[in-house]
Amino acid sequence: MAELPPLPENFTYSAEHEWINAPADDIVGKTVKIGITAVASDALGEVVYVDLPSVGDSITAGETCGEVESTKSVSDLYSPVTGEIVSVNDAAVDAPGLLNSDPYGEGWLFEVSVTELGDVMDAAGYAEANSL
Repeated sequence: MAELPPLPENFTYSAEHEWINAPADDIVGKTVKIGITAVASDALGEVVYVDLPSVGDSITAGETCGEVESTKSVSDLYSPVTGEIVSVNDAAVDAPGLLNSDPYGEGWLFEVSVTELGDVMDAAGYAEANSL
């Protein structure tokens, strides 16, 4: 396993390795960014393609909402929230390697106007669940 960047402490995480760029108590009613963790991008290997929902699409917490394809495999994206897609990171679509090189920054996937939070954990919980 490669040396992973530190988990952002103020983010919220799902068991399926997605992150939300806000603490859990500050998500519902807000617009947040969603991405995949360094744990996920490291396990996938070189990311070569991402399939994301479209602006205006409704997504549901715990349901699939896209795919990430790497040189090793194809993995589903699971939404950690329920809401409406308000923007998509075209840079990540055009340069999927951003998910490997900057998973918590330029490698974000989409923004959601959140109506409901799914089953999530804080950075400490995610680190413990993944032996980080």
